[in-house]
Order: sequence, then C-alpha cells, then structure tokens
Amino acid sequence: MLKAKSLRKFAIFSLIALFILSIFMPFSSAKAAEDNSLQEIKDKKQLVVGLSADYPPYEFHQTIKGKDEIVGFDISIAQKIADDMGVKLDIKEMGFDSLLGALKTGKIDLIISGMSPTPERLKEVDFSDPYMDVIQKVIVRKADKSKFKTTSDFDGKSVGAQKQTTQEELAQKEMTGSTVTSLQKVPDLILNLKNNKIDAIVLEGPVADAYVSQDDSIVVSDVKFVNGEKQTAIAMQKGATSLKNQVNKTITEIKDENLLKGYQDEANKLMFQKDSFFNQYGHYFLTGTLYTIILAAIGVFFGAILGSLLALMKLSKTRWLRWPASWYIEFVRGTPLLVQIFIVFFGTQVFGLNLSAFASGCIALSLNSAAYVAEIIRAGISAVNKGQMEAARSLGMTQGKAMRYIILPQAVKNILPALGNEFVTVIKESSIVSVIGVGELMFMTGVVQGASFKPFVPLIITSLIYFVLTFGLSRLLGVAERRLKTSD
Repeated sequence: MLKAKSLRKFAIFSLIALFILSIFMPFSSAKAAEDNSLQEIKDKKQLVVGLSADYPPYEFHQTIKGKDEIVGFDISIAQKIADDMGVKLDIKEMGFDSLLGALKTGKIDLIISGMSPTPERLKEVDFSDPYMDVIQKVIVRKADKSKFKTTSDFDGKSVGAQKQTTQEELAQKEMTGSTVTSLQKVPDLILNLKNNKIDAIVLEGPVADAYVSQDDSIVVSDVKFVNGEKQTAIAMQKGATSLKNQVNKTITEIKDENLLKGYQDEANKLMFQKDSFFNQYGHYFLTGTLYTIILAAIGVFFGAILGSLLALMKLSKTRWLRWPASWYIEFVRGTPLLVQIFIVFFGTQVFGLNLSAFASGCIALSLNSAAYVAEIIRAGISAVNKGQMEAARSLGMTQGKAMRYIILPQAVKNILPALGNEFVTVIKESSIVSVIGVGELMFMTGVVQGASFKPFVPLIITSLIYFVLTFGLSRLLGVAERRLKTSD
C-alpha cells in the first residue's frame, strides 16, 4: 500500500517536472537543420517585433489624432524592415525581461528595443549588425550632482538600472561598492530616484536626455564609464541566417542614407507633444480598467467552474479523483502566480499553441483562481451538517441530486463572503499579467508613466480606480449576502 502511494507521488512529480522542463527545451532546434526564417515571415505576411514601449525616444506610447500608437525611432526601423520584406508590421509589447523568452519560444520574430549584444545574450540568440552607438549615462538628483564625479563615488550608495539590461551589468561591474537596484520599468526607477530610494540611475544616453529634459529635479552627472560605449542591435533566433541577412541589408541602407537622424527627429517631436493630461492619457486608464474587469470576471467565472469540479473531486471517495485534485491544488497554491503566467504564455508555445498574451493571462488567472475557489467550496460543503445528506438520501434522492439541490445551495450561502474576497483578490492580482503585455490597468499606468514623464501621478489615479472597483464590488456582495440571510 505504501509503495503504491510512493509510486503515484513519483509519477505526479515526474509529469510536473517534464512539463516545466519542456518549456526550457531549445525551441529553435528544428530551424538548425534548415533555415526558413525569412520565408516563414513572408509566408505569414507578418513580421512580429517585440519591445518594451516605456523607453522614449526608442519606443513609447503617444496619442496621434485621438488614437493610441507606439512610436519612436525603433518603430521606424521596424517599419522599414517590414516594408523591405513586403510584409505587415505587428508590434508585441511586453516587459523587457520577457522579450528573450518570447523570442526563443517563437512568440516574436525580432526584438527591436534598444538591446545590446552582450556575450551572455549572444549565447542564446543572434544579433544583427549594430544600427547605433550609444554612450551610457548616469542621472542623479540635481542637488547631488557635485557629489558624484566618478564611478568610485558610489561606494555604499544605491544605483538603479533596468532589469536584464546592459546598464544593469555596467553598474554591477564598474560602480564597485554600490548596491544595484534592478526594476523592470524606467519610470519606476525615476520615481525611486526622486523619492530618495536610490541615488542614481544608469541609462542609455538618448533615454537619459529625454527624462532630464522633462524634469528639472534630475540631471545628467559627469560620471564616465570605462566601457560606457555600447552598440544597439536587433535580436533574432539562433540560426535565422536568412532573416539576419535581410535585416542587415536594411540596416546598411539606413546607415548609407542617414535615415536614423530623421527617425530620431520625428521621435523627439512626438515625445514632446503637449495636451492636457486627461485629454492625452485619460483613455489609457479607461482601457486598462475595462481589461482589468474582463480579466477578473473571466478568471473568477472559469475559476469557479473548475474550482467546483476540483472540490467535488477532492471530496470524492475515489482516490483516482481525489489525488489529482489534491496535487493540482497544492501545486498551484505553492507556486507564484507570475511563474504560472510564464508557464502558460511560453509553455503553450512549445506545444504549438500560439496563444495571445490576453488569452494566456485569462487562462493563468482562471487556473490559479480555481485552486483557491476549490478549497473555499470544499470548506463550505464540509460545513453543511452531514445530516442534510442523510435526510436527502433517505427521501430517495441520489448522491448527485442531494449535492445539487440540498448541499450546494447551503454551501454557497456560507462561502459567498469568501468568494467575494477571491474576486477582489483576482482584480488586484490581474496586474501581474502586465509582464507579458496584457493592456490591463497597471500596464496602462506604466504606458502613461513612460509617455508623460510623470512617474507618480498615474499611480495615484490607478490606486483610486482600484479602490473604486474593489469597494464597489464589496458593497454589492454585502447586499447579496444580506438578501440571502433573509431566509434564515
């Protein structure tokens, strides 16, 4: 008996391990034998480019004639590459630290996001010829400019950099003695600097100049790096030789005809476009709020259906139903939601399912919510007096009918407050799906932060929207709970 249980545990753990390991298997091995990378893009008539659009003037959001668009000189380069291929350009926006994973799993064809070809990245992906040379700069608070002249002045200080970037590596290697704080988005770094959480930020020259030009409280310091000059290039999958040759051909043309300067001038004009804050960015908050509500509703709805099934399986006397439900619940509750989102988003691609970021977010939230709802429902069913089931069976009702008409209605009334709390939790946790590019409220907040150069004001507006959503839902659930109690 003990041996059989051990074998079942081993089998379940093995299946989970194989699923997770399959995500990290080389996705491009099929392409190694025969390179059809360029032809595949032409066949689908679409070039998918991944980027993080919070990096002006490289790429950022802007309202053009009342319509939200991602603009910047990287976008102009991407459009030129797509036009030369004779295909349509499709922009996929996500967190910077998610881009390499998306490229390796085939979610995107190219990364054009101010990325430098470091030795570590070259082991994972191929890069085009560089299209721009960039000097890395350090921005500090205006009052602190005289304190920081060299990299050695940051001994014992906190320095910020964007996660998984050249700037992060540079800060770690040359600013010896400093503590490097790595965050995903540049606006968050700016907010930390202005609120004295960090003492400096390492940024690429064009990005540093853009933020300094819009904020009088920060300046570019006199700090110089030994290896501060980096090259920016375009990343693609390993072995994509034909695609690389085509991209290099376009980059050569851009350099020969000096097109980059025109792209940069156009980006600067768009970057400093002015209008009232709400006229220019109000629709971002509305769109983000709508996506947040839809994500939460889908997550709780399908989570409740799957959770109910898992709860009944866990209460079953049949161990082949009970064991899988128990292990699923323990696995989901024992791993972070962020990990589950990445598993769904990248893992499904390994099995040939090219799910969108929104679909992946909905599935991940539903699967996560199901585990918690299952325990809530199981507790509610267990709280119903056993005599209720015995009475129903004695009246001739089957087990299924007794559960449906007698036990579950009583259980739902008991667990309504807990289910309401789960809905509120999902509304707040839906913000995590922003890392894969779902345009919910926190994602749109980052968009506004990057486009407006105001890192704090969008957060206040977003916090108020979340409060209205959760407070309103709590009040509605309170009304429903009071009505159910009238029958007591």
